[in-house]
Amino acid sequence: MNFKQLLAEDDAVSPVIGVILMVAITVILAAVIGTFVLGLGDQVGQTTPQASFGFDYNGTALTVTHESGSSIDASLVNITSTVALDNSTGTELEGSGGTTATWESMTGDTEITAGSQATVLEQNANDLSSATVRVIWTSESGSNSATLQKWSGPDA
Repeated sequence: MNFKQLLAEDDAVSPVIGVILMVAITVILAAVIGTFVLGLGDQVGQTTPQASFGFDYNGTALTVTHESGSSIDASLVNITSTVALDNSTGTELEGSGGTTATWESMTGDTEITAGSQATVLEQNANDLSSATVRVIWTSESGSNSATLQKWSGPDA
């Protein structure tokens, strides 16, 4: 066996490396194109905000307070209740007698920051003590939503 001839023959190295590189480039291009086609890149900026809300119920009114966390666009946050509410220009929830309204329509605020408050009042003798009130965030595109906080009355 001639070792010089064995070491001098490297014809098979280049084609193998070339094929591996072409496969890697194809996989990377397919992944990039797939994320744009499926719209996965649009969802990166639509993550649920991290915020904590507190509730203070005095028997007739419920005050919702943003206690801590990130600032949120008020038009993206809804306050929903299982009973009809006053102090909201909201829409009635079908079949439940409840309502939903944006934080912005209830308070006039454009941004919710720590310390921001919204007050929910009873309407037409609907007792909040048996209600469930939720603070719900919805992304600008409407494709994502999350309940940020939930309050149930003492009789719920």
